[in-house]
This record gives sequence, C-alpha cells and structure tokens, in this order.
Amino acid sequence: MTRDSALSVAELAEALQAPDTGEDRRLVVLDCRFNLAEPGAGRSQYAAGHIPGAVYASLDDDLSGPVQRFGGRHPLPSPDQFQAFARRAGIGAKTHVVVYDDQRLAFAARAWWLLRYFGHDSVSVLDGGFAAWKAAGQPLESGSTPGPQAQGNFVAHSGEMTTVHYDAVFEHVGNPPWRLVDARESSRFAGHQEPIDPLAGHIPGAVNKPWQSATNEDGSLKSEAELKHLWRDLPSEEPLVHYCGSGVTACVNLFVQHRIGRKDGLLYPGSWSDWCAHILYPYAEQSAPAETSVSKDLA
Repeated sequence: MTRDSALSVAELAEALQAPDTGEDRRLVVLDCRFNLAEPGAGRSQYAAGHIPGAVYASLDDDLSGPVQRFGGRHPLPSPDQFQAFARRAGIGAKTHVVVYDDQRLAFAARAWWLLRYFGHDSVSVLDGGFAAWKAAGQPLESGSTPGPQAQGNFVAHSGEMTTVHYDAVFEHVGNPPWRLVDARESSRFAGHQEPIDPLAGHIPGAVNKPWQSATNEDGSLKSEAELKHLWRDLPSEEPLVHYCGSGVTACVNLFVQHRIGRKDGLLYPGSWSDWCAHILYPYAEQSAPAETSVSKDLA
C-alpha cells in the first residue's frame, strides 16, 4: 500500500484485503462524517453504512476538546484525550490511518492534521471520500460500532504540525512575520454574511483561500498542478498561518499545502470564533467596519 497523502478507492479496497502480520494493526480507517447543524447525524450515517471496519470519529467528541470562553468553537483535544481515542480506534505506532468524510475533506482533514500534530505521520485521506467509495460499488458495513479489535498503543507526542494562538496573532497584526490565510467562504471573509459567529469580517491582513477550492464538485482532489496554481500568489518563503471559523476547515488548506510540498504552515486553532471572543480587540470588515455590531451572545 502506498503511503501517499491521498489514497484512491482502489488502493484502499486492496489494502483492506491484506491481513495484519505484526504487533500493530496495519490499517485503521476513520469515518469522519459530521454535520455542524445536526451533530448526531454523522454517527447515524455511520450506523446506516460505512466502509468495512471503519471506526467513527466525531468532530465534537473525538477531534475537539471542551469548549471554553476562549479557544474557539472546536478547541484542540488534549494529548490524553486524543491518545485515548486513537487507542480505542486500534491505532498503533506502525498503523497506517486512512480518513474520509462526505463533505470534501471538511472533517477528514481535521483528523489528518491532528494525527500528524500528535506525532503520527502515516495517515492519508481517501480521495473522493465516502461518495467515491459508494460510486465504485465497494461494499458497506452497517452498525453503530465496529467489530472486536485490539487496543492500539498510540502515544501522543509533538509532531511536525505547529500552532499559533491569539496573543501572537494579535501582537503581529499590521506587521506579521507570516501571512494569515482565511479558509472560509468569500462572503464570510468579506463580512457580507456571518451565519455562525457574532462578528462578520476577517482578521486584518488576511488573504482568502476558501477551503472548497481544494476539491472538485464530486469531492475528488484537484491535481497537484491545479493546487499549485491556486496557491501561486503566496511566496514560498513566507510562512502561512491558517484559520477558518473554528480550526476545522483550515486543515483542508494545510493538507493542500502539505500535498504541494509546503510543510511550513501553522494552524490558529481558535480561528475566527476565538478572535470574536476577544471582542475588545480589532477585526476587519471590508465594507463598513464602523457599522459592525455584536449580533449574538458571546457567553
């Protein structure tokens, strides 16, 4: 099995047929389907049908920590929390992990990034996600839990992925040592609408690279040549700090950067929702910053 950052359906189907031969499970598949508006929907979808042997990974329960006053809507899980989840999923030091969802990597990329953040580099996304698996006529398995499996020996430790937090971002507004990249849709970036967070706009100095631009309409990844073209305006010598609404879809852009050979990207985990929580600090709105007001309770 290739250890590329993305696997095709055919590659995953072949890999699933190979037996485990060592102490660690050779392959673990994580189903990361989720719906922000209906948090239980992903687990229900998993129970209705998933890739055989896949383990469900909930954005809220497994890929995020407890929400607090600051830190955004989806804080990073603690090392202990993520380690416990990874072990339950059967992940060991030599396990290759494949992640998928049904929303163009929106949630699978978060799992990909977290595994690398906690020191596990052997992880790939499924190109095209669950839709591609079904379209290829591959088998499905139903049920709310996978069959019996051995506990993994995953140990969370510092990996190659790095983060930057509010204080550093705020300190460098106007004179940053990096370029801020906002992964949200262009209308949210511009401040024309904000369906989730209490303020509309973006962090001063940020550029917009919507996360959906990484994939085609069917969820398949664009070619490396296309991805390089999309990111051609950001110099390779300039470090990039990625953010979105809550540190989730920004991971799609971090995945893209890794895929095209740029491994210097940092994540601002709290992202725009954390920035909004620090409401006394500046923010940018392209059209009329003086007219922006708090429209939701921040408590």
